[in-house]
Formats: sequence, C-alpha cells, structure tokens
Amino acid sequence: MKRITVITGHYGCGKTNLSVNLALNAAKIWKSVTVVDLDLVNPYFRTADFKKLFEENGIKLIAPDFANTNLDVPSVQFDIEQLAAGDGCLIIDVGGDDAGAFALGRHAQSLNNYGDELDMLYVINQRRNLTETADEAVSLMYEIETASRMKHTAVVNNTNLGCETTAEIIAESKDFADEVAAKTGLPLAFTTCPEDLCESPETSDILPIRVFVKPLWEI
Repeated sequence: MKRITVITGHYGCGKTNLSVNLALNAAKIWKSVTVVDLDLVNPYFRTADFKKLFEENGIKLIAPDFANTNLDVPSVQFDIEQLAAGDGCLIIDVGGDDAGAFALGRHAQSLNNYGDELDMLYVINQRRNLTETADEAVSLMYEIETASRMKHTAVVNNTNLGCETTAEIIAESKDFADEVAAKTGLPLAFTTCPEDLCESPETSDILPIRVFVKPLWEI
C-alpha cells in the first residue's frame, strides 16, 4: 500500500467499506493514518460514519462540514495539498461516479505531483447496476478520470451482494475483473472477500475484509 491512496468507483460499489478496511490495515503499519471523506454528493454510507471506530484505532478522520447531520452540504474546509505533503498514510474516499470525482479534480494538480507515492484505485462491483459488463465499467472509469483530471493506477474487484454475497459470486466475477483490467491496461490489484468467506489467509490477489457498511435492514 502506497503512502497516498485515492479510492473511486460507481455509486454503491463498496468504496467506503474498502476505505475503512485499508485504513485499519494501514494503522498497523504506519505511524499516522488520515482518512479524508471527499464524498460531497451522497450523505449516506460514508467514511464519516466511522468516526468512533477510527478514533479507537488512532486514525484521523477529516470530513466535510456538517457531515452526518441534516444540514449536510458540500462544504470542504480542509487542505488536501497540505495533508498529502505530510509523511503519514493518506486515504481519500471519493464520491461515486464522475459527479463525485469533480471534487477530487480541484486537487489534481497537487496530487499528481506525488507520482510513485500515490495509487488511485478504481473499485468495481459486477453486481451493481450500470457496471455489470466490462465495457460499462471501463466507460465509467474514463468518465471519472476526465472529471478528476487524474489517472487510475489499478483496479480493485469488490464484487458483492451485501449479506447475500457468496464465495461463488466472488469466483464468478474473476473473468469480469480480468476483462476490465485488460481493457484499461491496468493491473488488478486484488479481489476483496468477506473474512467469513475466505478459505485461506490474505494472499497477493485476495484481500479479506470486514463488512462495516451495511444498509439498515442488515444491521
């Protein structure tokens, strides 16, 4: 995991749950970890929901003003450029689709300067509407890149159906993920798998994750 990780993808693909897991993993390695909630388009299922969990694990959370209130508006009062210039781990959870990526574009010039220190991960979920085919997923990726003025460095296969996810669903998504990677020319960084479905410990291509983000009917 590089010092700066930017997470993008389609609405509901699982960006936030991945961001939470990556932050918790990073906290075991890095002296300091900061998570930026840059989702200015969706007031629900965001990293700001996990403030207490982050505090318990020594992770700093930075979120837009009024996040998690009924006054939630797109208001950013923090300096991503300054955060990126630090020596700790920085994870940026971007809003869904190109609409959410426009907020990232405001910081593209500064972030693009970090080159080898930065990964921009494109999260895909074959079981989400509008990204069920490789062509749909690839088209959306390029829309996000245009809006953000940044280029992705890898693809993450996060195919799931929430509490209905099975090992078979994940296995069936392999060809889809491989095709997205091939069409974009990007490496497939890893495939996520809920811990209770993983048959073996973490390997280079499988990342066991805990499911933190759940709809109300699954809680």
